[in-house]
Amino acid sequence: MNYFARALLGASALSLLATAAVAQKLTIATVNNGDMVRMQKLTDDFTSKNPDIELEWVTLEENILRQRVTTDIATKGGQYDVMTIGTYEVPIWGKQGWLVSLNDLPQSYDVDDILPAIRGGLTVDGNLYAAPFYGESSMVMYRKDLMEKAGLEMPDAPTWDFIARAARAMTDKDNEIYGICLRGKAGWGENMAFLTATANSFGARWFDMEWKPQFDSEAWKNTLDFYVDLLNDAGPPGASSNGFNENLALFQSGNCGMWIDATVAASFVTNPEDSTVADKVGFALAPDTGLGKRGNWLWAWSLAIPAGTQKADAAKKFVDWATSKDYLALVAEKEGWANVPPGTRTSLYANPEYAKVPFAKMTLDSINSADPTNPTVDPVPYVGVQFVAIPEFQGIATAVGQQFSAALAGNVSTDQALQNAQALTEREMTKAGYIK
Repeated sequence: MNYFARALLGASALSLLATAAVAQKLTIATVNNGDMVRMQKLTDDFTSKNPDIELEWVTLEENILRQRVTTDIATKGGQYDVMTIGTYEVPIWGKQGWLVSLNDLPQSYDVDDILPAIRGGLTVDGNLYAAPFYGESSMVMYRKDLMEKAGLEMPDAPTWDFIARAARAMTDKDNEIYGICLRGKAGWGENMAFLTATANSFGARWFDMEWKPQFDSEAWKNTLDFYVDLLNDAGPPGASSNGFNENLALFQSGNCGMWIDATVAASFVTNPEDSTVADKVGFALAPDTGLGKRGNWLWAWSLAIPAGTQKADAAKKFVDWATSKDYLALVAEKEGWANVPPGTRTSLYANPEYAKVPFAKMTLDSINSADPTNPTVDPVPYVGVQFVAIPEFQGIATAVGQQFSAALAGNVSTDQALQNAQALTEREMTKAGYIK
């Protein structure tokens, strides 16, 4: 073999080695909440087992994440290989063929261990289209010391009347203690998640059986008036700007007597490293008005793989790792059982160590009490507890959320906000062909 041939072969071999050494990069879009941030800290466990896969994170605030991933998947942009999406998007996007089926995850993944309520929301026509990272409902988190000081005792299953009375009794504005913190920030997954679930318990619904919007109903007026009056009397200043993360910070710093929000927050408000009131927190089911429905939702933040990715096999390895039983054990080992992502697996709730966590049972009871196929007092043509599972909901509910946030800020009356919500929803639903 002559010199040039040997040189050529040598160069080719080096080129092949260089190619082999380049790790495949997965771009993961996720939400900026505590459980996801914790996962990023623990990914050395994944990369040490998969040295040929490199991870790049795009971590975004909830409303922005939703906009970016929706745009990317609808335009087949291919920007992300793994997306954090919710129970609203999965059935719609799965039906459109926009997501990769996860039915071929390895047997060790044990898909039958996923809680039925959570798995059902992520499955379309027998295909699992997303793997739940954590599941949640909503519940009351409250300061036991402030409740006692107010001379009251929180029932396990409170009414909205009790919550309102307790919130006003616990409020001490001079010392920056507010009886209740609730979502006010506009967004279909922010204030409208809370208000839709609350409205269910007041007997309201988004649409009647003919898809006619119902914001002109007495039940919606009762819901919005109750919410605005309660936050004006017993809520923090600037409540119309507060979403999940803002209220979490207020509660952890001791400024909230009660907070009704995602069950997943329980591990953060009881963590003494982050919460100044960690040893004073109690839990109760979301409130009702005696009509048969509680104001709690059902949600899972899940990992899904967009159909446009060129790296589906590597993406499945990551999804398997991040939502597996082994990952739960890893978090328990590093951070303690209270910080394990909740609400996804039956085996977690059968674990005697996890049963010792003070909010474990209340979380499971809350998840099991939500019924997405029968979410309202009166019948409806849709599924979904804190959302309506139609593609148009995202845009409509964001616009309605802006009206209700404006009412909370005092920029419009509740009557005007409801009138505007009715008009814009009727217009969009007519345009989409639901109503004539």
